Amino acid sequence: MDVLKFSSLALSGLKAILIPSSPPVLATIILTDQCNLSCRHCAVANQANTFATYSETLDLMKKLKEEGTKILFFCGGEVFLWQDGGRTIHDLVRLAKKMGFVLVCVVTNGTIAVDIPEADSVFLSIDGSARTHDLIRGETFFTIMENLQGVSTDNVVFYMAVNKLNYHEISEVTQLASKLKPVKAISFNFHTPYSGTEELSLNKEQKEQSMTTIKKLIKSGYPVFNLPVGLDRYLQGNWGRPCRQCVVYEAGQEFVCGRCSEIPDLCEECGYLFAVEFSLLLKAKPRAVWQMLRVYLKYS
Repeated sequence: MDVLKFSSLALSGLKAILIPSSPPVLATIILTDQCNLSCRHCAVANQANTFATYSETLDLMKKLKEEGTKILFFCGGEVFLWQDGGRTIHDLVRLAKKMGFVLVCVVTNGTIAVDIPEADSVFLSIDGSARTHDLIRGETFFTIMENLQGVSTDNVVFYMAVNKLNYHEISEVTQLASKLKPVKAISFNFHTPYSGTEELSLNKEQKEQSMTTIKKLIKSGYPVFNLPVGLDRYLQGNWGRPCRQCVVYEAGQEFVCGRCSEIPDLCEECGYLFAVEFSLLLKAKPRAVWQMLRVYLKYS
């Protein structure tokens, strides 16, 4: 990330700290809930057959830009299934960059395509070794590895949702990320137990083991896109939620922080570590600010 971009983000962060009612820094647009996979841990795909039009998305992007949003995520479902009038995710990313969003990111399962050179980061879901990943997501691991060979720039971030099936493979997936040329980092979230997926939740001991492993990897210099202070606070459970500086839009609805914030009691079980980190930054916690400076400048 260059100095001008970082300065813009830093100013927005300072504004969010000083003015509690300031608009969100990070926004996620759910383009569609349609997905070509049926992952064991997912409870939001292929539920309502939502599909945003290009016009609706453009209007929302203009609104977010006018309000001062700096970081924009495009998610699904699967974003590569989205198209409208011949326009695809590539067109939306290019438009977002042209409009002046500081960071534009895409989240994908990587089974259709991975190469989006226009994006600052492409968060690609990898949930374990080949065997474990396929157990969770279907036989897709080697398809993803093949698609990675066609990536033209190093803007991919592995995105691992840690759960009871894969927590013992955190090191293995991190080492894989460090070896693949298009992959610049790995980012971890923890399983959020939506209805029907509760059996994948980690117990306290498993969470502690996972956190210890991730922090050791960070200390060893592996490219981990998480803040250690966020990992600590997640374990303690004493972070402010929902995070008012993160907002999600789907089918004309706005959700503060994430869709789980609308489900009674589920917010308390949230595993979305970006929300933990942003909530700490908004409180101007010195450790969080310092670690953010190091991590975001390196991997964003």
